[in-house]
Amino acid sequence: MQTKSLHIFDYLVFLVYFVIVAGYGYYIYRRKKKATTDSKDFFLAEGSLTWWAIGASLIASNISAEQFIGMSGNGFSIGLAISTYEWMAAATLIVVAVFFLPIYLKNKIYTMPQFLERRYNQTVSTIMAVFWLLLYVVVNLTSILYLGALAVSTISGINFYVCMVALAFFAILITLGGMKVIGYTDVIQVFFLILGGLATTYLALQLVSEHFGTTGVLKGFSLMTQHASEHFHMILHKENPKYLDLPGLSVLIGGMWIVNLNYWGCNQYITQRALGADLKTARSGLLFAGFLKLLMPVIVVLPGIAAYVLYSQNHGDFAQSMMKGGSLNADNAYPVLLNLLPVGLKGLAFAALTAAVVASLAGKANSISTIFSLDIYKKIYNKDADEKKIVSVGRLVVVVTMIIAIVISNFLGIDKKGGFQFIQEYTGFVSPGVFAMFALGFFWKRTTSSAAMFAMIGGLLLSFFLKFMPAWVNLEPLHQIGFSALNPDSGLWEMAFIDRMGLVFVVCVIGMVIITLSDKASANNPKGLAIDSSMFKPNMGFTVGALLIIGILIALYTVFW
Repeated sequence: MQTKSLHIFDYLVFLVYFVIVAGYGYYIYRRKKKATTDSKDFFLAEGSLTWWAIGASLIASNISAEQFIGMSGNGFSIGLAISTYEWMAAATLIVVAVFFLPIYLKNKIYTMPQFLERRYNQTVSTIMAVFWLLLYVVVNLTSILYLGALAVSTISGINFYVCMVALAFFAILITLGGMKVIGYTDVIQVFFLILGGLATTYLALQLVSEHFGTTGVLKGFSLMTQHASEHFHMILHKENPKYLDLPGLSVLIGGMWIVNLNYWGCNQYITQRALGADLKTARSGLLFAGFLKLLMPVIVVLPGIAAYVLYSQNHGDFAQSMMKGGSLNADNAYPVLLNLLPVGLKGLAFAALTAAVVASLAGKANSISTIFSLDIYKKIYNKDADEKKIVSVGRLVVVVTMIIAIVISNFLGIDKKGGFQFIQEYTGFVSPGVFAMFALGFFWKRTTSSAAMFAMIGGLLLSFFLKFMPAWVNLEPLHQIGFSALNPDSGLWEMAFIDRMGLVFVVCVIGMVIITLSDKASANNPKGLAIDSSMFKPNMGFTVGALLIIGILIALYTVFW
């Protein structure tokens, strides 16, 4: 087993990556810089992002250490089923492109709080703006920085805090250039991410085939399906110990849709990439991202399954490396594999991981900056602020936010589920209510601000209640119909958080409908959005691409059911 350090040639490969990204970012900044940068240009890169830049930026912002480390760890412990987050996202991107984007663009919506203010009122908007800022900083940005630094430190041997500061500094450099620089440098980030990720997958499959006395990537995959057949089931049975993480058919027809539609359709961090483009370009960008999503499990899940096979077969001192800390830790799977890479490829994979972390940090910081500058500073603190002042505040927020993330990262309570599941579950406390607000706000003109407040506050309270309810309520009877399972850590019967999100969403929608219908004035709600069916008609090229993605998904779920 190679030591956890990089060879000089690995550092050279990484240096090439750094120079290319930083140099290209500076080139884009100088080339597309306006004499006076306005807030719309800085935060949205209005009209300057191409479809491939939008698609690449979506993936670069989405894929980070929680996928490389956390999802590979889930591949080790759960198997291919964790890929449902990626593959269902591909289908979700089509839904968002067809139904959500036209509404945002037609109504000139540039931030999510702006939508809530226009559709409901400023109270709803401000409360959600503050909450989104807290969620993005305390959960998302901090966990990305923490997990990223942990992974980079594990692979390189460099001090954890040095890695954390370096990642934050690199992300700040990119973010201060605005969305144009982020969008175009993300194309390079995705190139390194995919190239380095595929190199790791290639090595992992080769190691499996070599362990069994043969060679070849396809042979390695075939051996994996033979020796870890239980890791290639997309739909988990309710008796599976990991059922709480991926509860059966709910990943296809239940709460997984809430997870994805809220993330890809109602999330400033994501939609911001498309809001400055025209509809055709934005849709093409989301479609491109959908195709890239189909590839992600090959990069982040298959290595985890390969690590499981090597571990179960006692390959070399692989088992010993997986037992770091005295007990088996699935999240060690990806770093252990990376340390097996030959000189040069290890540097490339190291660059890929760094690219994923930095791109996500930059995208998240830019969205935090956007919400604070446009929806809090401009509207509450300084209504007369000019464009130059808003951009300056936005840049300051980027730096301050990253410092806060560094300070509080040591107090981050990532639990035994690992970073990926940590982010999914804690974001899931608010996702149902937020998505209910957006969905009914989009498509039902009568929906009132009182109904939105119910979904926002009531949904959060109900989520917390259902999370901690098993402490005094026996949910074992629900196990018979697949809505609960025994948590091996707590010994309590719990409702899977994906099912919990689905239930909370239904309650929020029903409550919103009742509150709205009880308000007679809602029949002539002036806040209703103007929509017509022609807005949702995609062009032929998009339709063909969307059908191709759906066809691939059907084939994948059929083969690995």
